[in-house]
Amino acid sequence: MSSSRRAPPVEFRHGRRRFLLGSAAAAAAEALPARAASERTLRVAFPVAESGFDPVQSQDLYSGTIIEHLFDAPLRYDPLARPALLRPNTAAALPEYSPDYRTLTIRLRPGIYFADHPAFGGRPRELTAHDYVYSWKRIFDPRWKSQNLHLVEGAGILGLNELRAAALRDKRPFDYDVEIDGLRALDRYTLQLRFADPQPRFHQLLAAAQPFGAVAREVVEAHGEAIAAHPVGTGPFRLAHWRRSSRIVLERNPRFRPLLYEAQPPAEDAQLAAEVRRLYGRRLPLVERVEVSIIEEAQPRWLAFLQGELDLLALPGEFQDIAAPGGRLAPFLARRGVRLQRTPLPDLALTYFNLDHPMVGGYTPERVALRRAVALAFDEDEYVRLNHKGQAIVAQSPFVPNTYGYDPAFVTPISAFDRAAARALLDVYGYLDRDGDGWREQPDGSPLALEIAATPSQSDRRNNELWKRYLTAIGVRVSFRIAPWPELLKQSLAGKLMMWSFGWQAAQPDPDVYFGFGYSGNIEQTNDARFRLPAYDRLYERSRRLPDGPERLAVLREAARLLAAYMPYKFHVHRIANDLVQPWVIGYSRHPFTQRRWDTIDIDVARRASA
Repeated sequence: MSSSRRAPPVEFRHGRRRFLLGSAAAAAAEALPARAASERTLRVAFPVAESGFDPVQSQDLYSGTIIEHLFDAPLRYDPLARPALLRPNTAAALPEYSPDYRTLTIRLRPGIYFADHPAFGGRPRELTAHDYVYSWKRIFDPRWKSQNLHLVEGAGILGLNELRAAALRDKRPFDYDVEIDGLRALDRYTLQLRFADPQPRFHQLLAAAQPFGAVAREVVEAHGEAIAAHPVGTGPFRLAHWRRSSRIVLERNPRFRPLLYEAQPPAEDAQLAAEVRRLYGRRLPLVERVEVSIIEEAQPRWLAFLQGELDLLALPGEFQDIAAPGGRLAPFLARRGVRLQRTPLPDLALTYFNLDHPMVGGYTPERVALRRAVALAFDEDEYVRLNHKGQAIVAQSPFVPNTYGYDPAFVTPISAFDRAAARALLDVYGYLDRDGDGWREQPDGSPLALEIAATPSQSDRRNNELWKRYLTAIGVRVSFRIAPWPELLKQSLAGKLMMWSFGWQAAQPDPDVYFGFGYSGNIEQTNDARFRLPAYDRLYERSRRLPDGPERLAVLREAARLLAAYMPYKFHVHRIANDLVQPWVIGYSRHPFTQRRWDTIDIDVARRASA
C-alpha cells in the first residue's frame, strides 16, 4: 500500500495562470517581495498553483507540500537517510503489529499541541488519539469527496467501509460518533487499527500528512466547507499569509513541541555529513519563515534563482543544458558555490487508454492490438532525450525507482519501440487505409481518430508534437483536447476522456499505488483507464496481503505482465530530479518519499547577505 500524489505530465506541472512578461526578471521581482537579508527565511517557488490545505480533500503535490509542514502524521522519514528510514513523529515509537498483521497499535507522545485557534477557547489544545480517529474517518466521509480514499478503502479497516456505505445509502451525514472495531482510541494516547486481512505495510502510509495528518474536530466544524483555507495543525509551521495562486507564507508555530534535529546522511556525502554536524541537536524548525511564490513559467523561476531571490530551484527542463549539461553542474554555477543534487524519483509518467471508450476500449483482440500498436509507435529514448534532456529512466512496469521490487533488469513489452511491428499489428487486425487518404480506418470501415487530452502548458505542447509525429508514422490520425488541469482531472475521474498523459509520485517505498492503477475497485479514483480484469484483481488483492519476499515479488511481476499484455496504460518514464541549491543553504537533500523538508533546512544569513 502506498500513498501518492497525482501530478501533471512530463515535468509534472501545469499552468493555470500566465505571467505577461515584459521581461522575465521583472515578473520574478514582482512575485518575490524583498525581505531583509538578516531574516532566517527560506524562499522557494512552486511551478503550479495550490488548491487548498485540507489533508483529506487535497491530493496535488504542491498543496501536499504545504500540508506536510502544517500537520503531523504519526511517523516521518529521516530527512537524509538512504534507503528511506521511518522515525516516530507524534508517535512515541514505531507502530506495533500483531503476529498476523491484522492489528496495528500506535502510542502517541503526550504534550503535543495544535496551533492556536479561536475554536479552542483561548486554551492550549493537546493532540490525542481521538483526533486521529476523527481525522482518518474524514477520509471515508462522502461529504469531503477525498481523492485519497483509495489508499485505505481496500485495507479492510473493520467497520469503516460499512460506515461510509450507510451514509451513501441513507443519504444522511456520516456518523463520527459511532465506535467501530477497526479504528479506536484505546485511551488518550493509544490508537489501534484492526483489519479484515493482513496489512503488513500499512504503517508506511502513516508518514504522510496528506491525508493522515491530524486535524481538530472543533476547527473543521467551525469552518465547514471552507476548511481547506483554514489549516490548523500540530506541525512546525502555521499559515501566516495566503494569496491564492500567488504567494504562501509559513511562519514558525509557537506551539510546536521541542523537537531536536537528527539525521543520518549518506556516508559517501562528506559535505552533507559536515552540515549535519553543524545542525545536530538544534531545535526544529531551523528557519523562522518560509515564503513560497507561485511562478508558473520556467524563465522567471530560473532568473529569480540566478539573482539570489530563491534559495532552491527544481531545475526546469528548459534550462537543463545551460545549468547541468549531461547531468553535471555548469562551471559558471560551480564558481558561485551552487550545488547540484540529482535524485531518481519514485514517480511514473504515463498515458492511459479509457477502456470504456468505444474507440480504444474493450478486451477483444483487435482493441488490444490497437493499444499495443499505439504503444509500440512511441519512441521512449527520443522522448527522454528531447523532452527530458536525458534526465529520466525509461519505465518498464509499475515498479519505480527506490521502491520495493524495482529492478532495472526487469523488462516488459510496455516500453518496446517498433513501428514496423505496430504497422503489422494494425494490418493483421483490420485497421487499414481503405480509401487511400493516408489514414487507417477501424475494422468495420468507420473512421479511426484518437484524441489525447492535454493542458495548454509548454511541456504538453512538446508532448503533443511527439505523439502526432509518432502516430502519423503508423497512419493513425490524432487530435488533442486542450483544457486546464482541474477540468481534465474532473473529466478523467468521470470517464469522459479517451486518452490522457500525466504523472504520479509515490510517498512510500512500495509500488502498490502504481499496481492499483489496474485494480477495478479503484475506478473513479486511481484507475483512470477503468481497467477490469478479474485475474488482475486477484493478483493485486493477494499482493496486498503478502509480506515482502519472493512470493509477493512473483505476484507483482505477473500483474505487471498482464498490464503489458492488455496495455490499459503506456508507461513512459521515471524522472531524475535536478535541484540547484544556493551556497548559503545548509542541510538540504531531496527525499524521494516526503515533501516535509523545510523544517530541517537552515540558512547561513551572513553568507546570503554578502552574496
